[in-house]
Amino acid sequence: MAPTSTPQTPFGRVLTAMVTPFTADGALDLDGAQHLAAHLVEAGNDGLVVNGTTGESPTTSDVEKEQLVRAVLEAVGDRAFVVAGVGTNDTRHTLELARQAERAGAHGLLAVTPYYNKPPREGLYRHFTAVADATGLPVMLYDIPGRSGVPIETETLVRLAEHPRIVANKDAKGDLGAASWAMSRSGLAWYSGDDMLNLPLLSVGAVGFVSVVGHLVSPELRALLEAYLSGDTHKATEIHQKLLPVFTGVFRTQGVITTKAALGLQGLPAGPLRLPLVELDEAATAQLKQDLAAGGVQL
Repeated sequence: MAPTSTPQTPFGRVLTAMVTPFTADGALDLDGAQHLAAHLVEAGNDGLVVNGTTGESPTTSDVEKEQLVRAVLEAVGDRAFVVAGVGTNDTRHTLELARQAERAGAHGLLAVTPYYNKPPREGLYRHFTAVADATGLPVMLYDIPGRSGVPIETETLVRLAEHPRIVANKDAKGDLGAASWAMSRSGLAWYSGDDMLNLPLLSVGAVGFVSVVGHLVSPELRALLEAYLSGDTHKATEIHQKLLPVFTGVFRTQGVITTKAALGLQGLPAGPLRLPLVELDEAATAQLKQDLAAGGVQL
């Protein structure tokens, strides 16, 4: 069984939104995914999100998504939460992915705001409610208006929190005031979806992180969290400030691109990217090495 879920921490506290490793010819690398998943759990993650944006979900097939969930569950499902990204901008397709993830054995679902078609509040409410109704799995919403084009407004979050299976929100809205109000009124378990705001979001009530830089600094993220929870905010701030070059470096361009480059430099499974994403050029790779070194990451 996966770690014990509680209402306060339904998916644990430290999760990494995992890249999807590919082979040199661009095929799904299931052995690499299992190796990377085990590495991340051993580095201190309570859970992994697969088939999210960092997993290049826009360019993986439904069959590949199911294969990846099953492979990661086989590798780490007895010691970590495996949360399957199922969000699309087509509710029917999202429901198919949700049921597929449940059949594969996922412990929970991550559902991003439908992107590009910019649904109104009622559309968002009905979409997320349909996802939660489709399976028996707990759902983490994913609010990222910079990608989706529309925010999940506080009133909508409060309505959605009434559903017994909508238990958490991954917040990449970048609005601490809105987050504060939504947390206090909805009671949802709040996870930072923006690494630069991991510590600030803890200070207003978040319970943990769904991180991209967790690929590289999971022990440090765990230490930051534990310092904060123990009341040592000075130490937590020190760790946060030490990691600033990592946060900055990984997001100088699209995070999957830099993360796969860094994993490759460390000899970990990652492989190429699928178009329209492209590899870092020589100058950007040199900058990434400099950023990571400044944050204490060994390459």
